[in-house]
Amino acid sequence: MTALLLPLHGIGGRQDLPVPFGLAVGGAAVAIALSFVVLGLAWRNPKYKGDSSGKPLPAAITRTVDAGWFRWLVRLIGLAIFLYAMVALLFGVDRLTNPIFGFIYILVWVGLVPISLLLGPVWRTLNPLRTIHLLLCKLLRQPPSRGVLELPSWLGLWPAALGIFAFTWLELVAPDRATLPVLQAYLALYVVITMFGAILFGDKWFSTADPFEVYATLMARLSPWGRRTDGSLVLRRPLENLDGLKAQPGLVGMVAALLGSTAYDGFSNSSAWIGWAQNTDYSMTLLGTGALITFVVFVLVTYSAATVLAGRMSDSSRTKLPGLFAHSVIPIAFGYVVAHYLTLLILEGQRTLIYLSDPLSNGANVFGTGLLAVNTGITNHSTTIAVLQVLAVVSGHLMGVVSAHDRAVALFPRNKALLGQIPLLVVMVGYTIGGLVLLFST
Repeated sequence: MTALLLPLHGIGGRQDLPVPFGLAVGGAAVAIALSFVVLGLAWRNPKYKGDSSGKPLPAAITRTVDAGWFRWLVRLIGLAIFLYAMVALLFGVDRLTNPIFGFIYILVWVGLVPISLLLGPVWRTLNPLRTIHLLLCKLLRQPPSRGVLELPSWLGLWPAALGIFAFTWLELVAPDRATLPVLQAYLALYVVITMFGAILFGDKWFSTADPFEVYATLMARLSPWGRRTDGSLVLRRPLENLDGLKAQPGLVGMVAALLGSTAYDGFSNSSAWIGWAQNTDYSMTLLGTGALITFVVFVLVTYSAATVLAGRMSDSSRTKLPGLFAHSVIPIAFGYVVAHYLTLLILEGQRTLIYLSDPLSNGANVFGTGLLAVNTGITNHSTTIAVLQVLAVVSGHLMGVVSAHDRAVALFPRNKALLGQIPLLVVMVGYTIGGLVLLFST
């Protein structure tokens, strides 16, 4: 987040926890380990059926959601919001009262998580660049799926993983990131690369290369809404929905970028890092870039090594295991997002909605929110916030352990399924301890 917003991550601190911090961390690690033991004793066969499961919703709901008029209504809403925000980006003043900063860094980046959780993969339809591409294809009278070239299957989600890294670098490292020229340059590159890729490869490019769409789609796997393999709109358990995520190239890189960048966000706010970095001869940008890469690579290497070792210990094929278990990291990333950014979304989200009434900072009050004040009542509940942060991290890891266990008993020989999960368990306990230390770093 921008320098203005960083203090909001620390409303709940170590001193606000109802128990000593060391005890909280130890208890969290024990909870993860105990859950593994319980699952090993009580959960010996796979229970999740992925996309083939789910309770169908009434046919009228599915017909409405699939209706052309409804989809166009959603598309046009997304396009209208995008164009309104572009007014602030292109014609607004270069100061923090410009709502474009909160719109991109808060409402889009952080807000994608609750939107995807509540509504499922709705961003595929809301995505304004998809809508623009679709309108261009209709104007040219060609199918949106048709491109100049065939999209290579080996590419997978690697473009989106690089896009996530680029955005988090902008958000957390880039100098002057809360200035219009920097944000304009980033968004211009994002739009050009995304639209050029869609022209080259068709609309499949969005689902494999648009970092915001891929991110939202992964988080939507934790939603209770989903599609069954027969096309029906269904209600299913979130972890069962998550189980339907297919392994593909770049998926591990994507989750590593999400998890590593969030971990770096906590680390970069620590006084130890800031004090050390400011006393070196290197620029903060260079050091921040190196540290961000280190965190992402650390997650990528430790997770991949754990899954490969799991395959070796269970006498299973090892080359595909990182991708097959990558879905279990998504709840962990979700837990970190909630822990790090919940207060940010609540407080700065309000401020952004207020500023949106005056996109040009000329005294307008388009939505009637311009004279409202930010409700800061949440800051009076620092203990509750600190507890929620711990619960979010621990709950994310517990869901990850459950997802990994169900996949393990489906893939590994029954007599070695529990043994094969030990490397992943060790890594998840390490992530839990590290995540809490970074979250409450001072």
